[in-house]
Amino acid sequence: MRSRTSFAYALVVLLALAALPLVGSVPTWVTLTVAGLAMGMIVFIIASGLTLVFGLMDVLNFGHGVFIAFGAFVAMSVLAPLGAWTESSSLAANLGAIGLAMLAAMAVAAALGVVFERLIVRPVYGNHLKQILITMGGMIIGEELIKVIWGPQQIPLPLPAALRGAYLVGDAAIEKYRLLAVVVGLAVFLALLFVLGRTKIGLLIRAGVQDREMVESLGYRIRRLFVGVFVVGSALAGLGGVMWGLYQQSVVPQMGAQVNILIFIVIIIGGLGSTTGCFVGALLVGLMMNYTGFLAPKVALFSNILLMMAILLWRPQGLLPATGR
Repeated sequence: MRSRTSFAYALVVLLALAALPLVGSVPTWVTLTVAGLAMGMIVFIIASGLTLVFGLMDVLNFGHGVFIAFGAFVAMSVLAPLGAWTESSSLAANLGAIGLAMLAAMAVAAALGVVFERLIVRPVYGNHLKQILITMGGMIIGEELIKVIWGPQQIPLPLPAALRGAYLVGDAAIEKYRLLAVVVGLAVFLALLFVLGRTKIGLLIRAGVQDREMVESLGYRIRRLFVGVFVVGSALAGLGGVMWGLYQQSVVPQMGAQVNILIFIVIIIGGLGSTTGCFVGALLVGLMMNYTGFLAPKVALFSNILLMMAILLWRPQGLLPATGR
C-alpha cells in the first residue's frame, strides 16, 4: 500500500515535469504549477467531506454542493461588515476576518448537515440509488433557500487587501491567496490523516465500518459516530465553499452544483472513499486544468474528464481505492 501511495504522489510530479517542455518558459511553468497546486488544494478541501462520508458511511451524497454554497454565502455575509479588517493592509487583520468567516461557514454547514442527515439521508441508508435521487432533491431545495435568503443574483466576494496581488520570484508570479490555499489544504489533509489514523475516535470509526455489530457490542454507539462523520464532512464542505468563493471572488446560489462534477471526478480518480487518493486526485485535476488552460484553452473544458478516463482505463478502481471497495 505504501508503494502505491508513493507512486500516486509520483504521478503528480511526473505530470508537472511533463508540462515543463510544453510550456517552454520556466517562470511561466512555476506560475502555472503553483496555481494548479493551489486550485487542487481548494478542490481537495471541498471534496474531502464527500470522500469522508462515502468512505466511512457508504453514503453517496449528491447534495454535497449545498453545504459548499451555504458556506460561501455565510462567509460573504460575515465579511461584509468587516470592511475595516478586509481593507486593512495588515495581513493579521485580513486573516482574522477570513478566520471568522471560515468558522461561521463551518458552523452553519455543520448544523445544516445535522438536519440533512436526519431528514434526508437517514431514511435511505444502504440504498445508493435512493441516496442519489433524494440528496439531489435536497440540493435543489437548498439552492432555493439560498435564493430566498440572499437572492438569486451573483454577489462579489473580493479578496482582503493583503491577499491581493502576487509575489515575484524571479520572473514567476505567485499569487498570495494561492499560497494561503496551499497552507489550508495541507492543514486539512494532515488533520484528517491524524484523526483517522492516530486517534481513538478514528480507530472506532474505522472499526465500525469493518464490523459494526462488534463495536456496538463493546458499548460504543456507532450511529452517533457516523452522524459526527457526516457533520464533519458538511463542515469541511462549508470551509471549501469559503475558499472557492474567495478563489472565484464571487458567490452564486448554483455554485455548489457547478463544483459537484469536479468533486466526483476527483474522488473517482483517487479511488472512492480514500482520503489520500482524493488529495492526489485533486492535485492532478488542479494541475491539469491550469496547464491545459494555458496550452489549449478549448481542451481545458474537458481535460479532467480525459484524465479520469485515462486513469480508469489503467486502474478501474482509481489510484488508491479504499480497502474493501
